[in-house]
Amino acid sequence: MAETSNIDSVPARIISISENLSLLGEYLDLNELEREIERLENEMQQPGFWDEQDVAASVSAEHSRAQKKLTDFRSLEAEAADLSDMAEMAETDTEMAAELTGQLESIESRLEALEEARLFSGEYDSGDALVTVHAGAGGTDSQDWAEILLRMYLRWAERRGFKVEMKEASEGDEAGLKSATFLLRGENAYGLVAAERGVHRLVRISPFDSSARRHTSFAQVDVAPVVDETVDIDIDDKDLRVDTYRASGAGGQHVNKTDSAVRITHEPTGVVVQCQNERSQTQNKAVAMDMLRSKLIELEERKRTEAVNKERGEVQDVAWGSQIRSYVLHPYTMVKDHRTDYEVGDTQRVLDGDIDGFIREYLNRTV
Repeated sequence: MAETSNIDSVPARIISISENLSLLGEYLDLNELEREIERLENEMQQPGFWDEQDVAASVSAEHSRAQKKLTDFRSLEAEAADLSDMAEMAETDTEMAAELTGQLESIESRLEALEEARLFSGEYDSGDALVTVHAGAGGTDSQDWAEILLRMYLRWAERRGFKVEMKEASEGDEAGLKSATFLLRGENAYGLVAAERGVHRLVRISPFDSSARRHTSFAQVDVAPVVDETVDIDIDDKDLRVDTYRASGAGGQHVNKTDSAVRITHEPTGVVVQCQNERSQTQNKAVAMDMLRSKLIELEERKRTEAVNKERGEVQDVAWGSQIRSYVLHPYTMVKDHRTDYEVGDTQRVLDGDIDGFIREYLNRTV
């Protein structure tokens, strides 16, 4: 006889899966999704489609995303339809009960991932992201903390199957990084990683303090959407200060060394971008300009959000004391998001890239 405790919860889980699939199907609007796939396929079959590589790649990627969304949903729908029959057999078959448990966990996990689609309604949420990590107050400890955060995001990106392109990494004075910037490419990359924007606080026994005292360090994470040239953003060359320099980046896992780094300052806003990972000064400047456009778009988005929050009486302090998340390694271990109160006791797991729970909790609160 299968374990009663496991069997008892099965009907409720099956009902929950069925209800969530129905809601997700309504949200995805499957008929419209099929028409969109057909439209994109027709466009891709037109003569000369690949003549404009950038446009063709964008359409092809859009088609792949839509097709994957439909295929994943149909697969879940088909597997969920078999659950009731499996549950009936599992009542008297221990092996089937074990198989049912695995199937339920698989479907629930994949359904949760597919449900992320409803969390993204912003104009740029489905696209790529430009992520910058800055060391804050705390000297060498904060520069080390910036490098730890960068490692966390790179491991998270690997878990999610995102592609990462490092654009800049500036070494710290003694250890770690002063700053690092990377492109995050993948479906809903911006919508997801935008939840990490803000100040991150670390409390630990400093490895750089000979007296082994506890130190508090800060790092700032900035996230901007990657925008193409069709997005209207006015940049006057007169407002730009362009500096070139010989890079001495961190190298290795971060960024390749180059002798043609470019730093661009947008003087009206004070926004600074730099790139040192391309092969030539011209390429670095072109990439830096793309980064600047993304940063200025993000700045406008932030201004609009702040204006709305002000109207609602939700003005927030953006000083270092307003951290979004704390990572405590001493005297106890805990990572806590101050926006949602979501917390995890296993700090190492989080620093190894397991941050989806924090992101999902935040997005669920802001839908």
